Amino acid sequence: MEEMVEQVELLIEQKDYIKLQEYLNSLNISDVEELIDDLPEHGPLFIETLSLNRAVNVFRILDFPTQERIIKKLSGQRVAGLINELPPDDRTSLFSELHGDAVQKLIQHLSPEDRKEALQLLGYEEDSIGRLMTPDYIAVKKNWDVKRVLAHIREYGKNSETIDVIYVLGDKGVLLDDIRIREILLVDPETKISQLMDGRLIALKASDPQQEAINIFRMNNRVALPVTDDADILLGIVTVDDILWIANEEYTEDIQKIGGTEALDEPYLDINLFKLVKKRVGWLIVLFLGEMLTATAMGYFGDEIGVVVALAFFLPLIISSGGNSGSQASTLIIQAMALGEVTVADWWRVMRRELLSGLMLGLILGVIGFFRITIWSAFSTVYGPHWLQIAFTVGFALIGVVLWGSLAGSMLPLVLKKLGADPATSSAPFVATLVDVTGLIIYFSIASLVMHDILHPPAATAHHAVLIQHIWPRLINYSC
Repeated sequence: MEEMVEQVELLIEQKDYIKLQEYLNSLNISDVEELIDDLPEHGPLFIETLSLNRAVNVFRILDFPTQERIIKKLSGQRVAGLINELPPDDRTSLFSELHGDAVQKLIQHLSPEDRKEALQLLGYEEDSIGRLMTPDYIAVKKNWDVKRVLAHIREYGKNSETIDVIYVLGDKGVLLDDIRIREILLVDPETKISQLMDGRLIALKASDPQQEAINIFRMNNRVALPVTDDADILLGIVTVDDILWIANEEYTEDIQKIGGTEALDEPYLDINLFKLVKKRVGWLIVLFLGEMLTATAMGYFGDEIGVVVALAFFLPLIISSGGNSGSQASTLIIQAMALGEVTVADWWRVMRRELLSGLMLGLILGVIGFFRITIWSAFSTVYGPHWLQIAFTVGFALIGVVLWGSLAGSMLPLVLKKLGADPATSSAPFVATLVDVTGLIIYFSIASLVMHDILHPPAATAHHAVLIQHIWPRLINYSC
């Protein structure tokens, strides 16, 4: 790549644009895309210099911010050529991201027929399958023979998005079946299309969400799927390359949400700094306010900490263990839901598994924590004369906190899904904050039971009353 960059920079420096065109046209489109990433200031020059067909192929694989930056600096003739030659689905994707005035200017470059088609595709909901489809496909009638179908493909196939799949239409454009091209090529030319139909048709609805198309493509190993309206009339097709782009965007958004931020609609290095802060500050404020409840909970247990200071040594251990188990569980469930492996109806199966796994994980950590304190106390007096009670407290608390973290982390995405919210918003930081507050209560409640005599029973009892009367209502309000 470094050699290509040096070669291109040399040709630009020499202003030898003829050789630059020859060199760029000899590269793979992915290489040209990398050159645009490495030399962003020359991106418009590359698109202007390439042959129109290759320029279109390079332009369509660029991310939107790069497309927008380049198209603003292109000549009117090159813009018109790009817009007219872009496949309808890629053109719709570009128009969807641009501002209305920019779309209005670009759409004027289209022929009346293409303009009507573009406006029709833009009329579908933003995240619907209709926005992804292209009307460029090959359709035949069931009473045609293979010989006629092949002639039809030779005449119209060049303008089709793909000829891997041929679509069979009935009266008024109703979709009857789809047939892979290899099945047509391997039979006698006199064979009727109706003889090749098997009725195993998989089709998408234009109004369906794009996420549904991702799952269907994943499960059925298709390069293209037809898109119909409610009357089963074929409107267009969706190809796997568009689905891969959407799947990547969905994955990126989910990862960002799991990290406790709003989804970024631009690359990290391109997004405005103040916009980046705005995307992050909302969740940080929510999580900060949530963590303030941790200080409130600790305040109610100040006497216990004052009597046995060593209890405070293990607060980070308890809090992080619960938060980590909750983050693990929420991430696993969110991913399983995204892949269609888990639905809201599976909540009991999920809870049962997390009860068992959380208990086993808690036992493992609890045993490690118990023996760590026991072994350390044999060589040090840092935990004082009550080290054994502290060891049991920490051991049992780890079991309870890890179990609770696993349950909270696994159930919260399902609850949000049931309420119609995005499960990804039950992000790891959010789960961790929830488990932090409740983990403290579990820890000190167990400490009050195990170290009852040491912590003065009357005071401990009074604090439990305060816990029931004051802390739990606050936590319930916070979680709601």
